[in-house]
Amino acid sequence: MNILDNHVHTHFSSDGKDNMEDVIKRAIQIGVKHITFTDHLEYNTDRFSLNCKEYCDTIYRYKEKYKKDIEILLGVEVGYQNHVKDEIEEIVNSNPFDFVLCSTHSVDKINVPDKKYFEGYTKKEAYTRYFESMLETTKNFKNFNSYGHLDYIIRYGNFENNKVIYSDYKCILDEILKNIINNGSGIELNTSGYRYGLDTIHPNMDILKRYKELGGEVITIGSDSHRANDVCKDFDKAYEMLEYVGFKYVCIFRDRKPEFICIDEKQFKKVI
Repeated sequence: MNILDNHVHTHFSSDGKDNMEDVIKRAIQIGVKHITFTDHLEYNTDRFSLNCKEYCDTIYRYKEKYKKDIEILLGVEVGYQNHVKDEIEEIVNSNPFDFVLCSTHSVDKINVPDKKYFEGYTKKEAYTRYFESMLETTKNFKNFNSYGHLDYIIRYGNFENNKVIYSDYKCILDEILKNIINNGSGIELNTSGYRYGLDTIHPNMDILKRYKELGGEVITIGSDSHRANDVCKDFDKAYEMLEYVGFKYVCIFRDRKPEFICIDEKQFKKVI
């Protein structure tokens, strides 16, 4: 079984807890065969958060050091914001990334985790605003391989029930998914919802089913780990969900090109 994790953070992310080598050692310890580092590229008022040269150099150093034990892939998580589209395109195009994960972390320059984002909005209004931003992104930005945690907003709402009900946002979600599919990109199955106490994976089952119904085939799976101990966390649940929906493969990316890897849930469970 090719065990992989396509969404992993290190000390290169401001919210990463462990240095990269400790994460690699933990991944090797649990039998991971392919790990893609996706540290944050965020625009914070007047600068981007990631020193790409230092980041790439570090990954290539460890890639060589641990080549007999694990395949290390160079990825990035782009916190997309439309007002810096040209700068993001330049950074993505000028670095040798294997994988670009696009995520919506802020809307109208307000971070979604900030309580300010929800002020004065009903749940329907706040969520619609979030999905409208995502829709704009999928129309204007094509330079990504997978879209991260599509219902990320449920982590931060303070409503009686934060869950995204697919039927409440059907039209806009379908348009987002179609844009991703037509771009030749995929979506991420992100297991971090369990660590946030949400008892769910991002996105939820109904959105994942709809993606498949619309013809989506590219699925990346990621822990969104910010600590070494969370690499591949709760992947047994992710593989059960993929099997239930009918997916047979997950993807890794090398040089921005997808490779489809057959799912073998039973063997995966044995290793983890």
